[in-house]
Amino acid sequence: MKILKFLFGISFAFLACFGAHADSLFFESEPIQAGIDVFKMSRGFADIYSELDSVSWAGKNINVAIESLENIHQDAHIAATDERVILVWRDEIVANYPRPNPRDWDAYGEITTALVLKMRERDTGLRTLEPSYIYNVVLQALMHSIDENGRYISPSENSIFKDDRILTSVGIEGARDERGNFRVFGVYNGSPADVAGIMSGDLIGEINGTLVAELSDSDLASMLSGFDSGTLKMTLMSPSGNRRVVVRRATIVIADADIVFMDDDNGGVLDIVVNKVSEGAVTIIKEALKKYKDLNGIILDLRAASGDDEITAAKMAGLFVGSRPVMRIVETARDETEVVPTGVPLTNAPIVVVLSNMTRGTAEAIAATIYENGRGVLIGTPSAGIGRIASKIELVGGGALELLNKSIKTGAGRVIDSRGVFPIVCLANIRTSQQQNAFFLNVINNDFHAKDFNSVADVDVAAVRRACPVITSGEDEDALSLSVGAKILTDRAVYNRLLNLQQ
Repeated sequence: MKILKFLFGISFAFLACFGAHADSLFFESEPIQAGIDVFKMSRGFADIYSELDSVSWAGKNINVAIESLENIHQDAHIAATDERVILVWRDEIVANYPRPNPRDWDAYGEITTALVLKMRERDTGLRTLEPSYIYNVVLQALMHSIDENGRYISPSENSIFKDDRILTSVGIEGARDERGNFRVFGVYNGSPADVAGIMSGDLIGEINGTLVAELSDSDLASMLSGFDSGTLKMTLMSPSGNRRVVVRRATIVIADADIVFMDDDNGGVLDIVVNKVSEGAVTIIKEALKKYKDLNGIILDLRAASGDDEITAAKMAGLFVGSRPVMRIVETARDETEVVPTGVPLTNAPIVVVLSNMTRGTAEAIAATIYENGRGVLIGTPSAGIGRIASKIELVGGGALELLNKSIKTGAGRVIDSRGVFPIVCLANIRTSQQQNAFFLNVINNDFHAKDFNSVADVDVAAVRRACPVITSGEDEDALSLSVGAKILTDRAVYNRLLNLQQ
């Protein structure tokens, strides 16, 4: 036995001693076992367990976390009882440890490492994995056991998160051809590729001395865009001949909200597309509402919006409803906390909110707030029904834990999680030109087949989703959302009728 001092056949006296002062499972003279620094890895796991204890394991306990390690391999089965932690590999008991004292996280960290090493001994595939990768795999398994939507954020991902979605790109879109070269389909204006004279139709045959055909898809993607700047020397193949260009990945900041003003004779319609519920998006929307004051209406497009910060979501909703309850936060074993923004609304213009199955988290609460306060009409398809927001825990050794352990209710107390927010005007899933013509004819005739399922407490959620399925084509969804939204906003009688239906 390479690493373990404890053996199953040791006397009861030694077991009692182990439980009393948690002797280490590893020899200090052998810190490296099978390529793994066992003490460093154990400290990492101990840190994880300690931090999870601060959030009460999201309603579960450490037994669930330890037993989740069996998900690393199909032949592993782990039982964590009040007395023992046992690993069974297929039909053979290969590890049997006394359970540490409560909150002895160092001991639990060592047991976790020991279990990992035991599994690596018995599987070739696990033995070939880098220690850092093994560590990430174990942490993902632990987090998923505590919260099915929980995750471990590695130190590199965590730094990206803090950079507020800043990425770098050479500014091209394209795909491989049949020979493995990269065909350019489009070039962003003002991007490094644009400045270098790269054009749609060019083939990139070589990057930094390596043939593109020999690069993996992931290597190629990381070269063209990522989270670090870098210089690329490319060979371009075009009808006019081959040429070499040098481009450098430049920083691009992804806007969390896009604003499109559609002018008309009645003040115009403001199309607000929210990509992420963030402070940046709140600022963008606030400036747009200050700039365009006499609007005929607003299309608030939340189709791809998500968010996990309740304060930011309240600020965004407050721009439209003022100081009204936006949501209620329910944490594990705690009372509900009402979230209410301050200030007055910046606009009284009619609103159409567009939903889809990708409207998630606090974005769903924003849509519900506008609905419950009679400030707008909901259209689209049912939202995701992921009414949870995250608790993020920074780790001492770098990285973070993210638990979706806070449940969201609407300001009026309606459940969002597993239910979602329903549009009163369903945008049909168009599959044929005949369906398309029929739908737009209904729009022209103001026949929206509007129904409000949000007010029905015991509604069959699955039935509603079947009746209003996800739109298959993004182009169809874009056209429908804009056309129907504009139609509702520019016909005040239609808008008022649909608004009254929601009340």
